Amino acid sequence: MSTLPSLPLVPAPELEQYWEATKQGVLLVPHCNGCGQAFWYPRTFCPLCHSTDLSWNPALGGGTIYSFSVCYRGQGPWADVGPYVIAYVQLDEGPLMLTNVVDGDPEALRIGQSVALVMEDAGEYKVPRFRPQP
Repeated sequence: MSTLPSLPLVPAPELEQYWEATKQGVLLVPHCNGCGQAFWYPRTFCPLCHSTDLSWNPALGGGTIYSFSVCYRGQGPWADVGPYVIAYVQLDEGPLMLTNVVDGDPEALRIGQSVALVMEDAGEYKVPRFRPQP
């Protein structure tokens, strides 16, 4: 499997804390102090209760594959990257995260399989991906 192309990433100023943590290899998961729920994707308000009282907690680093699709051919800058896996991973913290599963045989993946967090370089920042666990 080829490595992903490095594209310029310009984070939104309100998510600076999230992106700065990625530089250290840390995935922060937003947690609402109003309703007590963790959620994904990073944003400045809770999508469940609309509170802006949030905490940013380091992820435990694990999850399970909720659903996935294998893409055998990429397009644009990803034309030479394939096959690759797009997956919804249910984080140990609860929310579903749209991400990639890397470093494994795409044909051997299964729903419910355990995965572990891998932070991959993407220029100045790192992006969360997951690796299958036995």
